[in-house]
Amino acid sequence: MTLKPFNNISISSKCLVLFAACMLPCLAAQAQESKVGFVSTERIFREAAPAKAATAKIEQEFSKRDKDLQDMAARLKAMADKLDKDAAVLPESERIRRQRELADMDKDFQRKQREFREDLNQRRNEELAIVLERTNKVIKQIAESEKYDIVFQEAVYASPRIDITDKVLKALNK
Repeated sequence: MTLKPFNNISISSKCLVLFAACMLPCLAAQAQESKVGFVSTERIFREAAPAKAATAKIEQEFSKRDKDLQDMAARLKAMADKLDKDAAVLPESERIRRQRELADMDKDFQRKQREFREDLNQRRNEELAIVLERTNKVIKQIAESEKYDIVFQEAVYASPRIDITDKVLKALNK
């Protein structure tokens, strides 16, 4: 049996296949002329001066609340340890009162800790959005001045030869 590759394909599909076969070398040649760049957003957030400043600002803004939470956690632990130590000799009504007090304080701690994380994440996202907006402007300026056709910020792999992260960091750190 001989294979006839075009027998089961309609006329319009045959035209499409022939067109694609003719255009493939042209598209490959055009792709070779394209200038592609890559920027590591992770490195920008880790190394750029604006990102470091944003991180410091957030740490300063949330340090008091963090300290308060750490103090509250220490008080909770001390209360729990004291209750464990004294439980055998306490009257039942006192033990139950302390357990309720400890449970209430733990609920309050959990709530404050959750609110802290939510507020911290929200502020971090706001600050990083500002850094990303500034980064995108710098990338666009570099892309336009150096005639890049496309610049990617996310990739599974990018060759170091197309990585322009250092140029972007240099511009952001001015």
